[in-house]
Amino acid sequence: MPEFQEKSPVRGREQLTPDVCRLTLHAPKIAEHARPGQFVMVRAGATLDPLLRRPFSIHKATGDGLVTILFKVIGKGTRLLAAASESTEIDLIGPLGRGFDTTVAGPHCLIGGGMGIAPLYFLAERLMRAGRQAANPPVLLGAQTQAELMLLAEEFTELGYAVLTATDDGTIGHHGFVTELLDDILQEVQQVYVCGPMPMMRTVALKCRAAGTACQVSLETHMACGLGACLGCTYPASGGGYLHVCKDGPVLAAEEVAWTL
Repeated sequence: MPEFQEKSPVRGREQLTPDVCRLTLHAPKIAEHARPGQFVMVRAGATLDPLLRRPFSIHKATGDGLVTILFKVIGKGTRLLAAASESTEIDLIGPLGRGFDTTVAGPHCLIGGGMGIAPLYFLAERLMRAGRQAANPPVLLGAQTQAELMLLAEEFTELGYAVLTATDDGTIGHHGFVTELLDDILQEVQQVYVCGPMPMMRTVALKCRAAGTACQVSLETHMACGLGACLGCTYPASGGGYLHVCKDGPVLAAEEVAWTL
């Protein structure tokens, strides 16, 4: 899979909540080659502070050369990105990593928590384009509050998916964990795709294991390079040793991951 470095002007900026932002950038080579589940490494500023790039899942990639990332502001790097103005050039490297396998036949379920929802929109759009959305159970989306979910849930609905939501504070949908919504529909699906906080993905992976349902997970971890050179983004593998998330993943079959650790 080819990788590109592009100076990408900002083409759109949306403030979904006070601390959740969405940037759309013109990166035609990355957009052309991107696959759902892959990511980009983003230089957050024009100086060496912050020094390291930040990894972001590809939230959307369009035929007119646009790549969108969705993120929460949690530090200096994301603050700089959130403050970017239209036409500001941001340095991207990508698409990187192993994405979702979208060739699995049968009904599927997408389940996302928090910023883990980001790569699932790109996945849902590709599955829809392939005619795979019909007769599927709802997409399951969870977040802390209604504000973090409303627009994203509406966009999945516009693609043609039914959506069920869960919030920590009960302001929309189920009051509790999004994983609790999976129990009623798990027997209907042959493939689950999940991205979110590690405890959430572990719960989904173990539910799928008990039900005999295939599950693909998109791991999120700190990365220094994103290219497999620094070997810093490790996670224990079920067969012993370690997985390198940037190269072996970020998307993996759930059974490859040592969830009990």
